[in-house]
Amino acid sequence: MRTTLTVLLSFAAGVLLMLLITGHRPPHNDETSSTANAPAPSSTSSDVEDNETGDTWPSQGPSPEQVIYAQPAMVRKALAKLSPRVADKPNLYLVAFAGDGGEDVFRNEAEYAAQLFTQRYGPTAHALVLENNPTSLQAHPLASWSNLEDSLDQLASVMNPEQDILVLYMTSHGDEDHNLLVDMDPLPLDQIGAPDLAGILKKRPFKWKVVVVNACYSGGFVPDLRGPGTLVLTAARTDRSSFGCGSDSDITYFGKAWLVDALNKTDNFVDAFQLAKSDIATWEQQDKLTPSEPQIDIGTGIAQQLAQWRKDVTPGPAVPFVPPPAPASSASAAAQ
Repeated sequence: MRTTLTVLLSFAAGVLLMLLITGHRPPHNDETSSTANAPAPSSTSSDVEDNETGDTWPSQGPSPEQVIYAQPAMVRKALAKLSPRVADKPNLYLVAFAGDGGEDVFRNEAEYAAQLFTQRYGPTAHALVLENNPTSLQAHPLASWSNLEDSLDQLASVMNPEQDILVLYMTSHGDEDHNLLVDMDPLPLDQIGAPDLAGILKKRPFKWKVVVVNACYSGGFVPDLRGPGTLVLTAARTDRSSFGCGSDSDITYFGKAWLVDALNKTDNFVDAFQLAKSDIATWEQQDKLTPSEPQIDIGTGIAQQLAQWRKDVTPGPAVPFVPPPAPASSASAAAQ
């Protein structure tokens, strides 16, 4: 799945060689390869280009090459903005990963998850957002395989491995072979399958983990991810679709049920899952849909460690879900 990176690097090397020979360089919006000084996208109808396949890229702002080369700095900047770790207590670190840049529903969930955890659960909760969306190329690092590994490596140096809990919330489309769609066209991003995600986590020293995979067929991630110290939650069983994605949706069924509804009632992730599972079953029955049957796997010790974290949490008020406004071009298209 990572062969595309080799192709990209080979292409970049060829472009650089051409520039050295000709003394020219490709046009950019500014003089640097970073998005830091690139013009910020505005909300006018001309700012997002739509092609026949529905893919989008903002016409005002960074080029695809600028976005790619800005990623290491963006990850470092995002990690530097995390609130300080609270000493002598279990802390919780959320990484929200919105894989598909073609639908706002995944961006909405990732950003809401970060708001929910940091606003409702207090100073021991910290959040990092990785997302693919044409409106946020300068606001958040990409949701990519490389950025996920880079973020986890940097978090490993911040967290206390004996106390702190990593929460990884993955939201995107999933396929019957248990791969998550990772897409921000035209960037050549690698897809992440169940063995890939398990391998990424096994290489890092996280003793306590909560891994949430919100996608169709996501139950297929459970066998690779389960283990001591790990809570795995998925939006569907291995051979079933989940529901609520699409360009007309603001949030998925699982995102609404677990994040918005359940976790605003309880800070117990397992109890929240049971509430969410019941709600989803009711909605699916009302809509005459094949039940998705969300899955849970509770590894040894993780429930007790989450209980230790909750001892120092006084939940704040419920955090309302308010999706970001659509770009003006999308609003105009909908009105027509």
